[in-house]
Amino acid sequence: MKLIITLDRDETGMFVVECPAIPGCVSQGKTKEESIENIREAIQACLETRAEAGLPLTIEVRQIEVPV
Repeated sequence: MKLIITLDRDETGMFVVECPAIPGCVSQGKTKEESIENIREAIQACLETRAEAGLPLTIEVRQIEVPV
């Protein structure tokens, strides 16, 4: 399974990473590499939890560009 993640830096310098297709699946790390490894673990845990609860594993997410 391949999922898209977002990676941002917060005001403290930590990298915050999220998987938009899995509601609530967020992690962080001091480096990009650490945050990506952490989100992999979070994704696995979230998928297991959603499966046990009988929820859909992912939700549909669309990326749309909006001119401003």
